[in-house]
Amino acid sequence: MTQVYSADGKLLPVTVIKAGPCVVLQIRTMDRDGYEAVQLGFEDKPRRLAARSERGHVADIGSKRAKARSGAGVALLQKAGCEPQRYVREFRMDGETVENTVGQVLDVSLFGEIKRVDVIGTIKGRGFAGVMKQHGFGGMCASHGVQRSHRAPGSVAAHSTNRGFSGKIKKGKRMSGRWGNSQATIRNLDVVQIDTENNVILVRGAIPGANGGYVIIRKTNKLG
Repeated sequence: MTQVYSADGKLLPVTVIKAGPCVVLQIRTMDRDGYEAVQLGFEDKPRRLAARSERGHVADIGSKRAKARSGAGVALLQKAGCEPQRYVREFRMDGETVENTVGQVLDVSLFGEIKRVDVIGTIKGRGFAGVMKQHGFGGMCASHGVQRSHRAPGSVAAHSTNRGFSGKIKKGKRMSGRWGNSQATIRNLDVVQIDTENNVILVRGAIPGANGGYVIIRKTNKLG
């Protein structure tokens, strides 16, 4: 994150995101796959670190399966002809026309006319956390009679009576457990600036995840 000045002189907090170049790896069609989508890959991965399946996904490596399918007359999928990609994701088209071709390189200029975006990422993992740290509980009293349970959550379920109460813990009860390391979406962020030369986009505010993490940027579907 950093700060930039807007055209009217206001100081804005922004997050700098490197958005591309992304390579079109595959195009899903309704006839072959049952849905329509575009598969994109970001950031080259060294071949020595890539599995054979990852290399065969983007280039023709002469596998036995491909030779057998070709000999049987099965049409093989077109390869992008690029290096293995570290981050691969698919984007549904929802009936939109697909103009991209396999191997095409997309850059940040696609967001040139977009004013607001959604950013999807994985928030920082904080391990196992109790209710005081994770949910802000006040904890138990620290007076006489409360022994070794000062940070305990207290009662978690209702009592069971003859009036139909089950006595079970209700769903969604805030309790201790794993905190973070889950997907989060920050919606409706303003696009402050786009640098097409360096494939960088600046969005106003914070986004999920740590510095250097991978995120997905899409045009927001939130109205207003």
